Amino acid sequence: MTDQSEHLDHLKAELLEIALDAAARAGAFLRDGRPDDLGVAATKSSAVDVVTEMDIASEKLITGLLADRRPDDGVLGEEGADVEGTSGVQWVIDPIDGTVNYLYGLPSWAVSIAARRDGETLVGVVHAPMRGETYSAVLGQGAFVNDLPARVRPAPAFGLALVGTGFGYLAERRARQAEVVRQLVPEVRDIRRGGSAAIDLCDVAAGRLDAYYERGLNPWDYAAGDLIAREAGALTGGRPGEPLSTDLTIAAPPGLFEALQTRLEDLGAWHD
Repeated sequence: MTDQSEHLDHLKAELLEIALDAAARAGAFLRDGRPDDLGVAATKSSAVDVVTEMDIASEKLITGLLADRRPDDGVLGEEGADVEGTSGVQWVIDPIDGTVNYLYGLPSWAVSIAARRDGETLVGVVHAPMRGETYSAVLGQGAFVNDLPARVRPAPAFGLALVGTGFGYLAERRARQAEVVRQLVPEVRDIRRGGSAAIDLCDVAAGRLDAYYERGLNPWDYAAGDLIAREAGALTGGRPGEPLSTDLTIAAPPGLFEALQTRLEDLGAWHD
């Protein structure tokens, strides 16, 4: 083993340890700090404000830990963290993925943390406290649910695929996404809408969904889940020949990925 590969393995191990620690701390803070009556007030702006405050506090907890442990790294976070860094490593953080689920007391919300170097994701961690699960992956080392290896389901026939998706916040986009689903749902086994892109990608990795797609995601939504899905055997991407992006994110095992990507292209799932 060369000094360079030894250095990279050491870096990956360090980044994984930090990501697991940060995600666990933020997850515990969010779980234990959520007011019991938050869902009761879900129609009031005050409840939304509480979620926003928790979101921001979670990101500060994570970025504070990162600044302590690796002060030269860059950070990109949903709640505004944007630090260039000088080390070549960038952390991509979603402090609560699935905020509406969190608001209503549904269990499918998570803390998502990925570490990239020179644009390549090396480590991904998605921690879902209410599921009691942590999904993780290191580039080239496989994916795990807690301590058990994660593996995608073998590709089913297109008509037998259970497909996850999600919808954006803008009314015009939601209407367009609903039209895509209307046409797709008779062609597959069924559609699931979980409310957390990070968890949906991990559910593909864990074999709980056959496939997942969504338009309108940001890098912090998919950075960790993308690596976890790929390390579990999934293909990921966007439109044909393009990487996953805000336009379109798709994850599925080989043999299903291609058919789903082609169908979503025909349906115009990549535009409003």
